[in-house]
Amino acid sequence: MTSPLFTKDTQAVFWNNNKKAIQRMLDYDFIISRVKPSVAAIVHPTGQSSFQKFFFGNHEILIPVYLTTEEAVKNHPQAEVLINFASYRTAYNVTVDALRFDSIKTITITAEGIPERLTRLLNHKARIAGKIIIGPSTVGAIVPGSFKIGNIGGSVDNIIRSKLRGKGCVGLVTKSGGLFNEMCNVISRRTSGIVEGVAIGGDRYPGSSFAEHLIRMDKYPEVKFHVMLGEVGGTSEYKVIEAVQNSNITKPVIAWCIGTSAQYLSSEVQFGHAGAKANAELEQAYAKNNAMREAGIIVPEKFNLLPKVIKDMYAKVLRKKQSDIAEEVEEEVISPLPEDFNEAFKQGRIRKPTNFVCTISDDRGEEAVYAGVPISRVALPDTGYSIGDIISLLWFRKRYPKWATDFLETVLKTVADHGPAVSGAHNARVTARAGKDVVTSLTTGLLTIGPRFGGAIDGAAKYFKYGLDHNFTPREFIAYMKEKGIPIPGIGHRIKSVKNPDLRVSELKRYARENFYDTKLLDYALKVEEKTTAKKGNLILNVDGTIGVLMVDLWKGLKYKDVEINQYIEGGTLNALFVLGRSIGFIGHILDEKRLNMPMYRHDTGDVLYKVSMAEEIK
Repeated sequence: MTSPLFTKDTQAVFWNNNKKAIQRMLDYDFIISRVKPSVAAIVHPTGQSSFQKFFFGNHEILIPVYLTTEEAVKNHPQAEVLINFASYRTAYNVTVDALRFDSIKTITITAEGIPERLTRLLNHKARIAGKIIIGPSTVGAIVPGSFKIGNIGGSVDNIIRSKLRGKGCVGLVTKSGGLFNEMCNVISRRTSGIVEGVAIGGDRYPGSSFAEHLIRMDKYPEVKFHVMLGEVGGTSEYKVIEAVQNSNITKPVIAWCIGTSAQYLSSEVQFGHAGAKANAELEQAYAKNNAMREAGIIVPEKFNLLPKVIKDMYAKVLRKKQSDIAEEVEEEVISPLPEDFNEAFKQGRIRKPTNFVCTISDDRGEEAVYAGVPISRVALPDTGYSIGDIISLLWFRKRYPKWATDFLETVLKTVADHGPAVSGAHNARVTARAGKDVVTSLTTGLLTIGPRFGGAIDGAAKYFKYGLDHNFTPREFIAYMKEKGIPIPGIGHRIKSVKNPDLRVSELKRYARENFYDTKLLDYALKVEEKTTAKKGNLILNVDGTIGVLMVDLWKGLKYKDVEINQYIEGGTLNALFVLGRSIGFIGHILDEKRLNMPMYRHDTGDVLYKVSMAEEIK
């Protein structure tokens, strides 16, 4: 191979949906002016979406997501690279699976901790298949101006500073990904940059070696010399010595093996990577540095001299004086990459108006809160918070006293169900018998709630309060409603009457008189009831009307102002109590139908009056 590992047309299949790493690759594509994205497809076995959105410069693009590598490779045969971001538990199987596809030429493995036995087996399989493996425990590789893998090179700012947008003259190989980025920075300050760079990975048995990559890079005309950064542990550096001695590497090699301090320690020390531990004298960093120096590889006396040695070599290969180089390696000025909005917003560099305002809950911290109270402090029985408390917190942003929250719960229990024959329950049951789910069935029941079914609570509160606020006598109030053409909400019942009272209403009135501070609106409504029942016995204050007027009395007792009470009434708060309570009953009926496994409902034709005549023909 006489050209770099990747080109400007190289595309990859990215295994595991690591959004940050993928976006970094696409940002790199933008700053080097690639025409097509470097990521062709994503494999995400536990994902559900078929596409994932990313930015390609200023514009969003969709990258297809597949459940298997086979599916991704089949649909994107042009992709030559598999970037394996799987965990150490699955990375081996993912790589073995990828080796069977002819279109995949290079595989990088980021996971560390893969068992060494499996890594050696993996390397053997890759060599048989003729594939290049970079890793495990690697950040990958980069060919400046063409293609980069995942997070290699770091941030866009670092990539620009390190001259990784275009080809230089150095071939770079390292063990460590972090030190790779640092070496790119060192090289960029003393030379025109790198032609290609590979971090082979920190495990003891990497898929490809220093020597393999240096031998390959040695054939690139653009490469004038090499830089290699090894570390204590392993024997990869000796393979490079052998390649230099056998003239498989002909261009100058500058090298250093990190970890020389290990020789001064009384016991063996693990230096971060799995492979960074000397198991024999020849694996010590100082031993490898000495061996490389004796073989003709350029090894400085200490690490701090490495930048100077690199600069000297650059001057030598260009046949220039060192004083002439500084001007040549000044940083290039380019158009800035568009900033990610969320990141810029988080760092306070931009501002935007919000689209919503929330004053009842906050989920931004470690624990969500209800009106400032953490969920853990309200959820369990021993916290002392009831369902009524939760309603008061989330609906009214206050914690009501117990008599008020007990009333809210009494309302919910009172309206929870009124049998299977009412319109809402009927619709919910019919929908459930049609095989629909709980949510859909519940919705059909709730959509029935309105002025004629359960929707009179708001109206009762509104109009009775209006009458009392304007000092109408009961007779004047009835006349006012008649003039408006509005039946009095909360008055009347199909079955119950003065002689057959609604026990639910009786209990609500009793509770209010025993616990409320005042029941002025209830008393006013009952005086109106005296006039309406004088005309007809079933024109009583029904349960909706009772709840409506008592909620106003409750708010009055809690010192709410009239404007606040009116806002809650107009906002539908009281009907919401009916919706919440009746949902319990609707769900009960739905589950009842599911439990009984009832068949599809069809209405009896005998219960329908059919009057169908021939349609008139329009000429």
